[in-house]
Amino acid sequence: MDIESLEVRQHLARFPPFDALSDELLDAVADTVEVAYFKSGTDILKLDQEINDLHYIRSGAVDIYRRNGTLYDRLSEGDIFGHFALLRNQRVRFPAKAIEDTLIYYIPRTTFDRLCEADEQFADFVELEKPRLETTVEKTFDHASLTTRVRKLITRSPLMLNESTPVQEAARLIRDSQNPSVLVLGAPDDDPEQLTVERGGERRRLVGLVTDSDFRNRVVAEGLPPETPVGEVASRDLITIQSDETVQEATLSMLRNNIHHLPVLHRRRPVGLLHLSDILRHETHSSLYLVDSIYRARSVKHLIRLRRDARDTFVGMEREGANSQMIGSAQSTIGRSFTRRLLELAEEALGPPPVPYCFMVLGSMARHEQTIVTDQDNALILDDRFDPEQHDDYFAELAKQVSDGLAELGYTYCKGGIMATNPQWRQPLRVWKEYFRDWILQPTPERLLHSSIFFDLESCYGEEVFVEQLQDLAANLAPRHSRFLAALARNALNRTPPLGFWRDFVMEKDGKQNNIINLKGRGTAPMVDLVRVHALACGSTAQNTFDRLDDISKTTLLPKGVGEKLRYAFEFMSMVRIRHQVADIQNDRPPDNYIEPENLSDTERHNLKDAFQVLSNAQRFLRFRYPMP
Repeated sequence: MDIESLEVRQHLARFPPFDALSDELLDAVADTVEVAYFKSGTDILKLDQEINDLHYIRSGAVDIYRRNGTLYDRLSEGDIFGHFALLRNQRVRFPAKAIEDTLIYYIPRTTFDRLCEADEQFADFVELEKPRLETTVEKTFDHASLTTRVRKLITRSPLMLNESTPVQEAARLIRDSQNPSVLVLGAPDDDPEQLTVERGGERRRLVGLVTDSDFRNRVVAEGLPPETPVGEVASRDLITIQSDETVQEATLSMLRNNIHHLPVLHRRRPVGLLHLSDILRHETHSSLYLVDSIYRARSVKHLIRLRRDARDTFVGMEREGANSQMIGSAQSTIGRSFTRRLLELAEEALGPPPVPYCFMVLGSMARHEQTIVTDQDNALILDDRFDPEQHDDYFAELAKQVSDGLAELGYTYCKGGIMATNPQWRQPLRVWKEYFRDWILQPTPERLLHSSIFFDLESCYGEEVFVEQLQDLAANLAPRHSRFLAALARNALNRTPPLGFWRDFVMEKDGKQNNIINLKGRGTAPMVDLVRVHALACGSTAQNTFDRLDDISKTTLLPKGVGEKLRYAFEFMSMVRIRHQVADIQNDRPPDNYIEPENLSDTERHNLKDAFQVLSNAQRFLRFRYPMP
């Protein structure tokens, strides 16, 4: 391969869908590419002209237009166009014009056809008309079970008994070891394929498996005597799995064969026993174990010792391929568990509450979208029998103990004072209902600026029905008050994505003069604000952004396909933010929300620009959809 073709190959390999091609196919593309140069303002493709090449942008920028002359998309380095026409009648459907000096790689139709036939992923990319961002996110949506090896779930050696062991003794050993099953061993035979294990200095053959249900169904239910050899009740047709298989394969094997126990082998020797409950625990990425430890904690000091476990869970989930929904849900569950335990400890110290109450969480914890960088946003809803003179000292102290405890656990105090320690946010239910009615019926952007967070709310502890009443109130009133939606929408437009006119990043400077982007403030937070407006407009009581998009998709509030684009954009921005925080932790830096684009790969930078463009387009539509009366 000559130097010019090698340079073409290296550039193509940086961008989808070429980045996933085999070396053979990538070489074939590079060898057939021709290069063309277009000055700024020059037409590249005109409507209905014949087209015989896939167009790939080597450098520069290109505007793509609809048939009516309106702008359809703006493309830059690494983007492709012309594939829609190649797949149909070889006539241009979307005209293209260079908006700055541009180099184009022409990939001949014959090469394009070969790629579509030889590579399913390439064909999906061009045939399904999926944007690059959507394709990338779908790859990362694969569950961690797709890559995690079964051996990671094995925490102890299997319990193994000789087939002559009496069933009573076997049952006692299973009970004492807290194993849900036992492997049964017999004398070896001449079969070279037999599964064997060293035991007591001699080789034994794996002949079967006995589970606790086998004891119930085959021993107790049949009335067998206690001295019955365990080998007589063992399941002989063993289904096994190798230790280097994935958790997904283990799950599928259990489902296909309707079993809950799976012997794990390494080089044909049993090294463990996998139970369905092991997989279920793995799917929560140990967050269940941490939550259990939280509820067992007897003091705030004990809870503080669990802070590192919360951080390790966050890092572990990202490393094993979890998506943002899984990570956000787990972190929010951990945060709510810390909060509940602090409330229980406070009640133990202060005595029973004088009137019923609900401790309400707001913002990312309520949306199940927390990361490791978060503050505390909470409030107290008190029973309407609440009397400030008689009862407020108790609840003020309760709120203080919880808020101080959360701060020690790494949930910093809310700078805006949205905490139950603030008397304004420690009120009886009737006052809270007036707050919501006032926000919705007499709105202004200024009044809603600091109160929109209260439309992300969830019960954390106590009388859950109090929060449900507020959620229902908002869902019933909001769709009928256009001025409220317009004011909320105007606030949602205060923070815009960091894109310049040419789709370049608009940078900020940190204290060290590095070029940075606040991915929360300029990305995920504006997206949350935008989706919240549409969700309230359709009367949704969902709090999670993805759940809200599901509810919105059932309406006509958004043009067709926009909801899916928002979903992919939000997921990608969230995962970039999460990965950045994990990298900070692993490099002993305080995690934050400020990314440096120069540290991203070419594909990540392009996808991030695409995500910001989706957000920008959606904000323009929001202004149109909810005009101020």
